[in-house]
Amino acid sequence: MSASTASPSITRRILHRVFPKVPNFFALLAEQSAQVGVSAGLLVEYMGSGSSEVAKRVIDAEHEGDRLKVRNLTLLNEAFSTPIDREDLHRAIINLDEIINSCKTVVAEMDANVLALKADKYCLEMAVCLKDGAEAVAAGYGRLGSDPKLGRADAEKSDKAVRNLTRTHRRALAELFNDTDFQNIFRRKEIYGQLLRAGDRLNVCNSTLLDIVVKLC
Repeated sequence: MSASTASPSITRRILHRVFPKVPNFFALLAEQSAQVGVSAGLLVEYMGSGSSEVAKRVIDAEHEGDRLKVRNLTLLNEAFSTPIDREDLHRAIINLDEIINSCKTVVAEMDANVLALKADKYCLEMAVCLKDGAEAVAAGYGRLGSDPKLGRADAEKSDKAVRNLTRTHRRALAELFNDTDFQNIFRRKEIYGQLLRAGDRLNVCNSTLLDIVVKLC
């Protein structure tokens, strides 16, 4: 091997040690946020079918979400530098995973061994709102590496979905409290509350997206 061939290789190795390659955190967040959309979509499918097979897919999606979270946090901890504040990246990674966890929790609590509850129209409607918001957030995170300013419109769409979820929750409770079956009231109120908390977590995730967009633009 000639000196002219070896020299650039040695130089690259030295530069890599001094200035390690920075992971593409925008691509990593895009992948993780897309998994949120998958989980929310499966939750809607479960609410519409009550299928145990779909429930298993929700659990599997949560496991994949955990894998992506751990991977992203590990890369963040080891990164020499980051394209935006580490705190913002950390919040985004954690908050995205919380939405996936919420989808799994809802399905697990509706399982026959816990609450033995079938979805009603309000469960389905709130799940659809969550899916709409999650997909909007995923679109916003997906734009960070190319055209982040477009993420504002995605954030607004997600915020509207969360507001719709909250309004649906109020209507659900108003009708539920006319029931005389106290066991049904207790069980459905618990699931409605879990879906509302999922919306709250989506709202936090959306706020993180907006913070990142502001700093990039």
